[in-house]
Amino acid sequence: MGRAKGESPYRVSIEIVNKECKILRLLKDLGIPRFTVLDVRRLRRGVSRHLVRISRGDLNKVTKHSSVKLKNSVAFGDEATAWFETEGCNVCNTIISKGAFLMTAWSVGEDKFIYTFVAPNPETAQDIISILESLNFKPRVLGIGRYSRRTSLLTEKQEVALWLALETGFFDHPKKIGIVELSRRLKISPSTLSEILRRGMRRLLENYFETI
Repeated sequence: MGRAKGESPYRVSIEIVNKECKILRLLKDLGIPRFTVLDVRRLRRGVSRHLVRISRGDLNKVTKHSSVKLKNSVAFGDEATAWFETEGCNVCNTIISKGAFLMTAWSVGEDKFIYTFVAPNPETAQDIISILESLNFKPRVLGIGRYSRRTSLLTEKQEVALWLALETGFFDHPKKIGIVELSRRLKISPSTLSEILRRGMRRLLENYFETI
């Protein structure tokens, strides 16, 4: 995410009733009562990817009775988590079109989601909220805050890159975002981002082992 010198990104959380969510509609139409949308990611080609926790039996039901794209799934016991791809809705499209990027989204009730995104500045954050209001989504702002540095151990670039990598699931297993996609959102090359992360993690590790 390109930023002017000295400008810090803003982290925004909003609650929205989103009846446009394709995966939510699909699961309800199939009569699946219990599921959790753990995460939503917006891809470049107008597609949203939803990470859903669901029973293994209901996962088989989805794959058998729908044409939704199943990209990856991991089973554990009677449950499974799976990535599904659908067309993006107006909420995701609005956030991405303004130069922000969606970090997380999850369901918290009947058609209700909490979306968290990072905007390059407060003006962009407010613009996104205003557009969603004009589309009759009635967003409720849960939190909005400027990113502030927490340590002088890292450079600003290293700290912001590591923070965003952590928040967007780069360090999760399996990864929720890869180096190419994260670098694209930060508007730097994958090799540059890889070097920034490597140097930042090295500084953190050196400091950790010096203090124990």
